[in-house]
Amino acid sequence: MTAKILKIAVPVPLYKCFDYLAPVECTGPIIAGTRVLVQFGNRQLVGIIISEQASSDVPVKKLKAVRQLLPHPLPSELLNFLQWAASYYQHPIGEALNHALPAILRQADQKQVLANLWQLTAVGFAQNPDELTRSPRQAELLRQLQLYKGGMDKAQLDLLSFNWRDSLRSLEKKQLVKRLTQSQASALIQCQPSIGCKPILNEQQQSAVASVAASLDHYQAFLLEGITGSGKTEVYLHLVEQVLLSNKQSLILVPEINLTPQLISRFKERFSVPIAVLHSGLNNSQRLLAWQQARDNQVNIIIGTRSALFTPLANPGLIIVDEEHDSSYKQQDNFRYQARDLALVRAKRLDIPLLMGSATPSLESLFNSQQGRYQRIKLTQRAGNANPPNIQLLDVRRKPMQEGLSDHLVELIRQTLEQKSQVLLFLNRRGYAPALLCHDCGWVMPCPRCDAKLTYHHQRTLMRCHHCGHETRPPKRCPECQCEELINIGIGTERLEKYLNSIFPDADISRIDSDTTSRKGSLDKKLADAHSGKSDILIGTQMLAKGHDFPHVTLVGILDVDGSLFSSDFRAPEFMAQQLIQVAGRAGRADKSGRVIIQTHHPEHPLLQTLLHHGYPAFAKEALEERQQACFPPYSSLALLRAEATQAYLPVQFLEQAFERFSPCQPKIELFGPFPSPMERRAGRYRYQLLIQATSRAALQQCLNKVIPHLNDLAGANKVRWSIDIDPQSML
Repeated sequence: MTAKILKIAVPVPLYKCFDYLAPVECTGPIIAGTRVLVQFGNRQLVGIIISEQASSDVPVKKLKAVRQLLPHPLPSELLNFLQWAASYYQHPIGEALNHALPAILRQADQKQVLANLWQLTAVGFAQNPDELTRSPRQAELLRQLQLYKGGMDKAQLDLLSFNWRDSLRSLEKKQLVKRLTQSQASALIQCQPSIGCKPILNEQQQSAVASVAASLDHYQAFLLEGITGSGKTEVYLHLVEQVLLSNKQSLILVPEINLTPQLISRFKERFSVPIAVLHSGLNNSQRLLAWQQARDNQVNIIIGTRSALFTPLANPGLIIVDEEHDSSYKQQDNFRYQARDLALVRAKRLDIPLLMGSATPSLESLFNSQQGRYQRIKLTQRAGNANPPNIQLLDVRRKPMQEGLSDHLVELIRQTLEQKSQVLLFLNRRGYAPALLCHDCGWVMPCPRCDAKLTYHHQRTLMRCHHCGHETRPPKRCPECQCEELINIGIGTERLEKYLNSIFPDADISRIDSDTTSRKGSLDKKLADAHSGKSDILIGTQMLAKGHDFPHVTLVGILDVDGSLFSSDFRAPEFMAQQLIQVAGRAGRADKSGRVIIQTHHPEHPLLQTLLHHGYPAFAKEALEERQQACFPPYSSLALLRAEATQAYLPVQFLEQAFERFSPCQPKIELFGPFPSPMERRAGRYRYQLLIQATSRAALQQCLNKVIPHLNDLAGANKVRWSIDIDPQSML
């Protein structure tokens, strides 16, 4: 008998698949997407079968056999989608497929994979299927279970050509098969029937729902551009309701984990169906169960962060990307995909509509809507009786400031508290002070591993680097001049909180940043206090700027925008404009009027003036014109080749060699570099980059396909860490 040769993707950083022999006892067809346990060098790894091959470049006698066929395969649709994504983002296929699996399914030790599995007993393994002559279906099922030693799940059993359920029950009665169960709690949230009436949609919301609903039977991309408070979530809810009536599934993506509790709460109030949740806050067993339940059509609503895009869907009907502009949809390490863009590809492959919502759409999405690729829907009025907030620039030049607060803003805070309303203060800088400075000689305490300063954290009395995590105690005297007068320079959220406690001792002040929300449940509690109105003053970083609905907030203070006005990153103005509009949108969300104060030393800055007087659409129009003149995305395509090492010359040499490999692709592409990253040294490693630009994605991909898979062959490649970032969102 001719040996079966399998092409298998293995989770290693190599741009190829590997050939293995199928198990000897495997006589039936091989299903692409099946997980397998293979020997790779001296390790056992979980790989994915890509295809069966007639031959191999390696002599058959040198090929290793697959050690075991495993349950929980990748469905063919998801496998094909991930192969496309790995190709576009120039990432090793084995690592890309591995990234899409729940953590338990990546592990070579399969003892934890117990959910919804049927496995043979010892008697069943010893039973000869040929002896079940009177029950051919039981015999065939027994053969399959003997082949899949780790057990088979419902998805694999459904691939059989006959109804397996009766045969399985018979084998269980004969004690040839046992069912394995999972003791850990499921990620399903069981919802109760909704109480009360649904909000009445205004005309714009009704039109938005009708437009998307008309395309529920085919692919169409929609960009829902709604000002903050315009009721985008209510549009989502009405559309999901229509999808549920068709017994189909809806996948809703949110940019960060802290937005999931609020959204889940809205869905729980509305629908009497189970909701699966997928985000990093779940344990591994919960993630596996949610993944299975979505695959097996046991759940109709799936809510999650960017990796939830890789959830298998049994009966897909709609994909929603909330806050589509948010940079958190871009994976910044390993498999560097952009979930928003991949959602578009997956929706098109599934032939279902995609709805992307934002008050501040990304420039790429606005450009695509102008090109007719997306249908643009606008919500220009706030839902209910809410009115847009009054936004003011506060010129703080030559005005007294205390801990980052002007006297005028302090007085407004006092008035707001007297009116029993909430205040939100936005400062995107955690810690107590960004720097520790010697008053005599000007020495500033640096991070020993990065080109950055250490931030002082008062509560823990330590200096910490926010880039590499290095921590140390603050010195008692300056190491340069031995002066003991060391002062904290700058304002962080911790210092602001301390000052506000001193001037408003009776106020309930809540600081929400990554330092105060690291413990499990702490973020949910703080957000609950904010929503209920228990907290009088909210102090936060960008965690508070995204999609939260605080009905009692009537005053928003944005303390420091100046640092973002003069960045060298061409995307910085877009990110800043989005952040300002998003933060401002937290004010006046219910029936109370809102006020937004933006403190600045540059009130005449064109970006601020445009936002203040003409709004985000006018800013976006100007920004797109500037991008077109400079030939920046979306009018070109970029890739960033990064390299780092403990010695600076190594990444430079590597990138110079890469430059030569790319050179034959010119003039289809332009090359810039190698040049240092904006922060050249980070975590003790020197970082350089090579920017590759093309006028079209096709030209860029064609060039990358020729070069990237062979970069490991360059001299010195084993002495650097390198990565390729397609459509980079940050130059850092």
